[in-house]
Amino acid sequence: MPSMQEGIACSRFDSWAARVLFAIALFLFSTFSWSQEHDMGNMPGMNMNAPTAPENAAQAAKHLADKQESEFNHRLAGSFVIVAGIFIFLESYLAKSWSLVRYVWPVCFVAAGLFLLIFSDTEIWPFGPQTPWYALTHNLEDLQHKIFSIILLAIGYVELQRARGRLKAQWAHWFFPIAGVAGAILLLFHVHGGDMQAPHAMETMGHIQRQHRWFAATGIGVALANGLAGTPQKWQQLFKKAWPVLLIALGILLTQYTE
Repeated sequence: MPSMQEGIACSRFDSWAARVLFAIALFLFSTFSWSQEHDMGNMPGMNMNAPTAPENAAQAAKHLADKQESEFNHRLAGSFVIVAGIFIFLESYLAKSWSLVRYVWPVCFVAAGLFLLIFSDTEIWPFGPQTPWYALTHNLEDLQHKIFSIILLAIGYVELQRARGRLKAQWAHWFFPIAGVAGAILLLFHVHGGDMQAPHAMETMGHIQRQHRWFAATGIGVALANGLAGTPQKWQQLFKKAWPVLLIALGILLTQYTE
């Protein structure tokens, strides 16, 4: 009897968690829709056509280097995400001949998290002059990048332990969806540094924000589908295939990132 009672309790917990996650997703989607209609160009005092001072050669070179670095970071992270999504989608087929396949996608998340943690902001030591403490306490963009890296590393670690059979707690199933929603929320408020006096700065910032809103919306879909894929219900098998497809879509969006 205790095992039956535990099963009922777990089922109720899954149902409750799925409803909460769905409610959060609806809220975030509504926020996304609102933000699409209220971008930076519509904010009071934000003149998209305001004249800007011409750049000198040194400023132009710095802006180009920052742009290329940011685009490379997004595209590399997107490549890891695409590989993870492909292996998740094909896992049931590949597992017959390769038992280690279940470890591939968590390793992709760990690799993306490590890259973001170490290489995402080259102004920080050991690549630049700023100490990690100074950067994280004076630059919100750097801090957010490191939070993203921690989310990726945490998801990768938890999913690796689940794949190894060493983590079977009920909360572990919901770690990915919850962490995914947290990352999506952070994306909606992501700060992108840059010289607002540079030519076309406002247009560039609006373009960057629109892309991050799409990242957030797709990320919400991934998190919601992942949670429902592990919850016994009518559409479970559909969600098991849907969430890696959405993950691949997120990766493609990341690889198409431009500034």
